[in-house]
Parts: sequence; structure tokens; C-alpha cells
Amino acid sequence: MWPLLTFSVVAIALVIERSLFWFRISRRQRPVMQEILRTYRQAPMDVFLKLRKHVNLPTARIFLEALEIDGASPKQFHLALASAMQAELPHLRRFSTVFSTIISVAPLLGLLGTILGLIRSFAALQLGDLTTNTGAVTGGISEALVSTAAGLVVAIGTLLFANLFRGIYKRQVALIQEYGGQLEILYETHYQRRSKLQEEMLLG
Repeated sequence: MWPLLTFSVVAIALVIERSLFWFRISRRQRPVMQEILRTYRQAPMDVFLKLRKHVNLPTARIFLEALEIDGASPKQFHLALASAMQAELPHLRRFSTVFSTIISVAPLLGLLGTILGLIRSFAALQLGDLTTNTGAVTGGISEALVSTAAGLVVAIGTLLFANLFRGIYKRQVALIQEYGGQLEILYETHYQRRSKLQEEMLLG
């Protein structure tokens, strides 16, 4: 039961941390990204200040890393945006391995506790004194089964929150890809406009 208690405390702490993390991102990301795209459409050079202001958002960090590559072609910008996104994904998937470990190990620990409890209960049973020890054996068996129930409770509770966070993560990745695609379109438009002005200056 002590390892299960440790797992339950760790799971509760991680659930609270991830809930606060996703709440802060979900509440701010959409309006901030719309403002950043609007700023980049109107004044590309002003977007850096806004991105640095919201650098605690994953999408802002991805955009900032890609836009800081000066003079990149649209293809190079696409590669920079994709690599920045890949570098950011582990931060969004943080603690997913810990959740998976708790979900897998907690029921096994509960089962192990039950088996050990049953072994102790049957070891205390004397063949010549069945009527006297029946109450003690059944009490020991019911007590041993508590560890299995506790392991299942810890695993099921952790699984529910892990699936919830996985769904939020997938939605955030889709949102990052959506805003990334819009930024690529704007970048290509500004790049072509800048290239045309440079050609006109050379010809003039």
C-alpha cells in the first residue's frame, strides 16, 4: 500500500500541474495568436516585440524561433517552423511517461499486495483448527483484496486525467499547425513583395 500511496500523491500533484499548465495556455493562446497574425500582416517588424511579450506560450516560441532566421526563403521558413514545432512538442507531452507508468504499475502493485496477503492468511490457517481460524482467514483475505481495489482506483483515476490531457494536447497541436500554416502564407506574401521591391530597385 505504501507504493500505491506514493503513486497516488505523485499522480495528484501531476494532475494539478498539468491542469494549471493547459488552463493557462488554452485561455490565452487563441486571442494572442490572432493578434500576432494580425500584427504580422500589417507590420512584420512589430511582431517580434509581441512574440517576446508572450514567450511563455508554446506557439509564440515556435513563431519567434522561425522568424528570427533572417532572409529565409518560404521553403526554409517552413523547415524552420517544423523543426521549432518538433522541439516544442516534448514540453507539451511532459509527464506523459509518468502517467503511463502509474497506469501500468498501480494495478500490478495492488495485485502483488493481494497475493502476499493471501499467502500470509493461508499460512496462518491450521488444518486441525479450521473453525477457530476461519474468521481470521476471511478477515485477512478481505484486507488483502483492499490493495487490489486501491491499485485499480489509482490506475483508473490517473487514466481518466491522462486521456483528458492527451485530448487537449492533440487539439493544441492542431491549433499550432493551423496558425503555423497561416503564418507561412503571410511570410510567403511578404517574401514575394520584398523580392519584387528589390528587383525594382535594381532595375531602377
